[in-house]
This record gives sequence, C-alpha cells and structure tokens, in this order.
Amino acid sequence: MGYSRDANLVSIVIPAYNSASYIGECIDSLLTQTYADIELVVVDDGSTDETGIIMQRYRSDHRVLYVRLPRNVGFSGAVTTGLFMTKGEFIAMQDSDDISHPKRIEKQVRFLREHPNVDLVGTNYATFPTGDFGNQEVANWIGYGGDIEKIYRSGGHCVCYGTILFRAYWFDRCGGMTRRVDGAEDYEFIVKFFAQGARIENIPKVLYYYRDHPLQRSKEFYQ
Repeated sequence: MGYSRDANLVSIVIPAYNSASYIGECIDSLLTQTYADIELVVVDDGSTDETGIIMQRYRSDHRVLYVRLPRNVGFSGAVTTGLFMTKGEFIAMQDSDDISHPKRIEKQVRFLREHPNVDLVGTNYATFPTGDFGNQEVANWIGYGGDIEKIYRSGGHCVCYGTILFRAYWFDRCGGMTRRVDGAEDYEFIVKFFAQGARIENIPKVLYYYRDHPLQRSKEFYQ
C-alpha cells in the first residue's frame, strides 16, 4: 500500500542548527500564513545553543512538529529526516534564518492548482541584512518558463531552494537529499526532479526573504 497523505495540507520542512537568533521570526512568518492548512516540521540538528528553548514557545501549537536529533548529522540528513516526517499533499522548504511573505504558501498552492502540469514551483526572493529588513535587494538570477530546464541542463542554477513548494509524491518517488556533494545538496535535489521528468516553474513575485548574516551556512562554501 502507498503512503497516504493529507489532502490540501502543506508540510513545511525547516532544518535548524544553532538557529536560536532567528528561528522564532522564521516560524512566526509561517504560522501567520494566509493559507491555514499547514504543518511545520522543524528538525533540530543537534543544536548546542538555545534553539530548543526557543522551540518550547510552540509546543502547544498542533501545527508544529519539533524533532531533535541526538547528534549533528548535517544539512542533508536533517532535511531528509524532515521530509520523511511530512504528511501533506504538498511539501515546502524553508531555511531557519529566513522569512516567508504572508501569502507565499497561498500563492504557490494556487499556482500548482491552476497549473496541473507543473510539479514544483519556486518564487523570486529578496536578500536583507540582519537588523535591516527594509534594506532589500531583489534577486536577479531566478529563471522562468522554458529557460529553467535549459539552464539546469547546461549546469546552471536558477531556482532558490528555500522558496520551493512541490507535490509531495515527487519526494515519495525521488527520495531525499544526497550526502555526496557538501554545499550543493540543494542544487542536486532540484536536478533530481528534472531527472525524473518533473516540470518546474518560478513565480516572479518576491515571496521569500533571505537573511544575510555572518553565520549563515552558505558562507561556509561561497565567499
């Protein structure tokens, strides 16, 4: 028997490692979404800071599932753990230091409903420095339409991992993240969708806000 998923539910996977400074703002941006049928799957990847203490604020909220791993397994392991815990018809990704627009989930679900031939949808996003949300810079590398597949087939990248929402059966078909390419797991995850025949699109509107700060994971690999 196949895995039964809850219709209309959006499961949002949030890996977190030493995210105490930002995770409250991240979660609050998701719990106030205009799309109400959501669950948050927060995977604490063995944090040594006060991430767990911050998460106690949400223990009475039935929409939040908090999973603390006994040791640090790394980004791809934490994400894949979260993916296996999801129950929704749709799965969305979110980094623990970023913020989602209040209508992000509503607009992405509507897009997939209106475009049944699309399997995964991302959005444009804006970067902001910590402490200065009003100082935003809109990304200019996101691809659209037929250009997306062409860019990936040529080795390029034009979908922001933190913005994606997809039909959950694609995870059931493709599996989780690789542990072979440290620092490029998100890229490989999206490429895997193409390899299985999925169609991918981006919404041009800024629906995600990417926090620029000294401790963000991407700075370990791209400086």
